[in-house]
Amino acid sequence: MRISCPHCGPRDVAEFTYQGDANRVRPDPASTDQAAWNAYVYDRVNTRGLHREFWQHSGGCRAHLLVERDTVTHAIAAVAFARAAGGAR
Repeated sequence: MRISCPHCGPRDVAEFTYQGDANRVRPDPASTDQAAWNAYVYDRVNTRGLHREFWQHSGGCRAHLLVERDTVTHAIAAVAFARAAGGAR
């Protein structure tokens, strides 16, 4: 699989580190709702098809990226800087 870093261009997936699901919504940090925090930390959906993920170009420019990838074919549909795409962690 190759990911096209917006800064460095197309690179092998070995240069990147998976950072997690980009679809999850973090509870309010001041929240004391234990169920909401448990769901955020432990519950995962195994999506089939197009999925938004955070990746870091750890072997290159170190940028955090928002990648739209098909989980069946591993085809990359889109790549953007996470902060520019409104998905900063």
